Amino acid sequence: MLMLVDCSNCRTPLQLPPGAQSIRCAICQAITRVADPRSIPPPPPSTSHSAHHQSYPPPPAAVPSPYNHAPPGPPPHAHGRKRALIVGVSYKYTTHELKGCLNDARCMKYLLINRFKFPESSIIMLTEEETDPLKRPTKYNMRMGLYWLMQGCQPGDSLLFHFSGHGSQQRNYTGEEVDGYDETLCPLDFETQGMIVDDEINATIVRPLPRGAKLHAIIDACHSGTVLDLPFLCRMDRYGKYIWEDHRPRSGTWKGTSGGEAVSFSGCDDNQTSADTSALSKITSTGAMTYAFIQAIERGHGTTYGSMLNSMRSTIRNTDGNEIGGGIVTSLIGMLLTGGSLGGGLRQEPQLTANEPFDVYTKPFSL
Repeated sequence: MLMLVDCSNCRTPLQLPPGAQSIRCAICQAITRVADPRSIPPPPPSTSHSAHHQSYPPPPAAVPSPYNHAPPGPPPHAHGRKRALIVGVSYKYTTHELKGCLNDARCMKYLLINRFKFPESSIIMLTEEETDPLKRPTKYNMRMGLYWLMQGCQPGDSLLFHFSGHGSQQRNYTGEEVDGYDETLCPLDFETQGMIVDDEINATIVRPLPRGAKLHAIIDACHSGTVLDLPFLCRMDRYGKYIWEDHRPRSGTWKGTSGGEAVSFSGCDDNQTSADTSALSKITSTGAMTYAFIQAIERGHGTTYGSMLNSMRSTIRNTDGNEIGGGIVTSLIGMLLTGGSLGGGLRQEPQLTANEPFDVYTKPFSL
């Protein structure tokens, strides 16, 4: 049985494997030792209160859990269907070319099949290496893929959308965006067919999500913080303290789900980008976030959403361009990530958004 212990230095919760008497913290690299893992008491249960804008300390938090949005009745069965849409756009032979997006797509598919038991037949891949014209990452195919992801969605289903490529922004004139800009994803043919706007993504895969179903999005692109237009953004500092920011439109337009659970991990904040978004190899967000997400799972930090986010941010802060293909690459992605797209000087901060706020350090992460 896995036990939770607290890092002796930064107090981050760590998952102690059976029989182990020490563990290294991925956040501060300190080694925590315990005399007898069986003597560690389980964490106390949490209770709820109603505040939505309180600042929460990193674990182990003595304060009660501030959120409890579980629907009435028993939880849905765990054997619901799993399916995923994975999109990797390299923009080959253009001035926008990216180097790591195909690797990102391959690694994510491998992870879903081998770690989270997604059936291979329930995964659609849109990449430029596909010979089928309906499986290339064009705007039309991406739209159809998003509709396919939601088709017939029922309680118990687990859906995943992964995108690795360029992201951008365009001016919003409706007054719904706090910063005045819509976030966008760039399909392969965006220069002629246009980009896919966050409003459309929200309307297609967020708002129809029924109670008992869950959606995860993993968006590795610039300007991607709120690209699903989810109503709440988890604003976390480098010490793990966080608040939920309310990003609901002033107009009152509904951006939540139809009762389901939607969560998005994105590569950077809405205002983060490279120095030149059209320059080859200057897009700092492409590849790094997918790599950090997989590393968090591989290193055993996928226990809660808070531990995932902290681990991803730590990986990106501590990674330089020489580590891809080097010693820190794990057994899962070592072969696939050789020659990946991480570059030195990464300055992005992965973001977490959701349809409802929750306690990130007590809510278990699962796909």
